[in-house]
Amino acid sequence: MWSVSKVYGSGAQSVTALNNMTTSFRAGTFTAVMGPSGSGKSTLLHCAAGLDRPTSGKILVGDVDLSTLDETQLTLLRRDRIGFVFQSFNLVSALTAEQNVALPGRLAGKAPSREQVNAALAEVGLARRGGHRPSELSGGEQQRVAVARALISRPAAVFADEPTGALDTKTSRDVLALLRNIVDRHQQTVIMVTHDPSAAAYADRVLLMADGRVTDELYGPFTAESIATAMANRQEQPC
Repeated sequence: MWSVSKVYGSGAQSVTALNNMTTSFRAGTFTAVMGPSGSGKSTLLHCAAGLDRPTSGKILVGDVDLSTLDETQLTLLRRDRIGFVFQSFNLVSALTAEQNVALPGRLAGKAPSREQVNAALAEVGLARRGGHRPSELSGGEQQRVAVARALISRPAAVFADEPTGALDTKTSRDVLALLRNIVDRHQQTVIMVTHDPSAAAYADRVLLMADGRVTDELYGPFTAESIATAMANRQEQPC
């Protein structure tokens, strides 16, 4: 991302969500994005993933400049090169875990093989649960299905928006450890928005945001306590 701004509305009613922001995400690393409500962290994720267009600036996914793509091309890029994991899982209730993992490929006319689907589910610890529907799975298992769905195409990056927000503490740790393991084993790039220092501690780097800008960068290894302290110190600094 280079000099990216995102403004909603116009005139006196306009809101600047991203303010001339420049940052990058190195391949094969795990980045957590943190900040108070309204700091721009979700807008950052949406623009970087091609879900929303910035008002100005440049965003690259690999060597592709998103500003040069029309809506159809953006859709294809998100399908082929971007993975998503959301707080609410976003699984289709009528489909089994296997069918949910395979669904994006099927819709794109590139249905994965049964072996690929089984391997993706095994990767997230659900080798024996592929025939179960979401209602037959725990919250943590549903989120693991969502992770498998995001990873099956081996995307350039996975964007996770509060992926543990609907999970209890133990299940959250399991999902975060899974993401950490996937980064380490497969050099997968993961960018995660979170409000939780305990979740951010699984990352290699933490971006702290305020008022649409990155105000600090932390590099691991670190603990939840060290992240919380850095956030508190940042908030106490005068504007």
